[in-house]
Amino acid sequence: MAPFETIKLFDYSILASDIGFLQTKSKCVVNTINQYSYIMAEKDPEFKKALMDSDVLLPDGIGIVIAAKVLKNKKIKKVAGDDLHHYLLQKLESEGGRCFYLGSSGKTLGEIEKRLTREFPSIKSGFYSPPYKPIFDEADNLQMLSAVNSFAPDVLFVGMTAPKQEKWSYMLKDKLDTNVICSIGAVFDFYAGTIKRPRKIWIKLGLEWFIRLTNEPTRMSKRYLYYGVPFIYMIIKNKTHNIFHKAASDMN
Repeated sequence: MAPFETIKLFDYSILASDIGFLQTKSKCVVNTINQYSYIMAEKDPEFKKALMDSDVLLPDGIGIVIAAKVLKNKKIKKVAGDDLHHYLLQKLESEGGRCFYLGSSGKTLGEIEKRLTREFPSIKSGFYSPPYKPIFDEADNLQMLSAVNSFAPDVLFVGMTAPKQEKWSYMLKDKLDTNVICSIGAVFDFYAGTIKRPRKIWIKLGLEWFIRLTNEPTRMSKRYLYYGVPFIYMIIKNKTHNIFHKAASDMN
């Protein structure tokens, strides 16, 4: 994998460049971080470890972009799981590669397969819908490993929602016969068309969160409002600490 630029933000090394360096022929775990997953990880050491040990951690949220600017004076671009998914599909299409979708329902996977066949006919694809439960047992994990490894994809897309998908990928990454492992959650629904991602104009304006909150107030209010307040507090706390630390250093 080619070198790429990162920024150290809180306890994480977050991508500070585009994703053009990503290849499909080398082992790589790619995760995303936003204000929701950051606050969740502060309460879940296993989740935090999975994010910190990512080979590539994408800034998938306007909150992370703002934090980088406020705390590090660094302008970075939001890179969503949807962007990663589209980029890798384009690469696999040009290479005649293989991808596997692990997660979601059989119905959603069926819609993904239809669209994938239509838009990327050169890609060979595999699918598996795991049981819907909070925690997988050993038999579940063995079935999922068998499904993925018998197909041996170049890219594995995992869609089980955070933090389950990141922790599962971290736990079993060395047993998975695949190169790139991506935890991309809601992208399964976006690509299947069961949930519509906001238009590009809203994404460019940094208002994707607002449109999703408007469209799905019950589900998204916790993510954007309940977790948004402590995330803003963390930015203010860190900024205040940096100001006082710099002032103390200047005095000395």
